[in-house]
This record gives sequence, C-alpha cells and structure tokens, in this order.
Amino acid sequence: MRGRFLTLLVAPGTEAGPRLGIVASRKLGDSIRRNRAKRLIREIFRHNRHLMSPAAVDIVVIPRTELFDAAYASLEKDYRTAFERCAARLTKHERS
Repeated sequence: MRGRFLTLLVAPGTEAGPRLGIVASRKLGDSIRRNRAKRLIREIFRHNRHLMSPAAVDIVVIPRTELFDAAYASLEKDYRTAFERCAARLTKHERS
C-alpha cells in the first residue's frame, strides 16, 4: 500500500513474529539521509509492534523523500494506516 510518506508491502511470514525490511535507495539522498529514514522506520515499527503481535508477517517499507519533511506523528499515522489496509487485504486473500 502506498502512503503519503512510504510504501508498505506485507506478506505472510514464516517466522514466529513480524519481520521488517527497509529498502532505502540512493534516490532518498546521501547515506546520512538514508540512515535517518531507516532509524525512523525502525522506531515506528517498534512502537506499533502491538498491531501485529501474534501474526507472522513480513513487512517491507520503502520510504519516500517526503518522509524527511514530516513530523513523527504524521509518519506514524501514515504507517498505521498503510499497515491496516495491507492487513485487511491480506486477511481477505487468506479467507478466499
């Protein structure tokens, strides 16, 4: 699901809990900006782990350059919204 500040890809996982992958390409900027984006995403993932606690899901996050201009609360809200939409779509496909 594409959000305002990031794109989220969610798939059923093989491990016991949720796993996170981050794709921060050079389009984001230099290594300092890419590392900052990864730190922010990891922090958001940790704070929202309760959303996916028992589920075994693999999450891949692709940050967008707009991420650097956003407040942390906006980033977290965008992540939650995108994750909830992905989770709803994932459970819909599992039922059918």
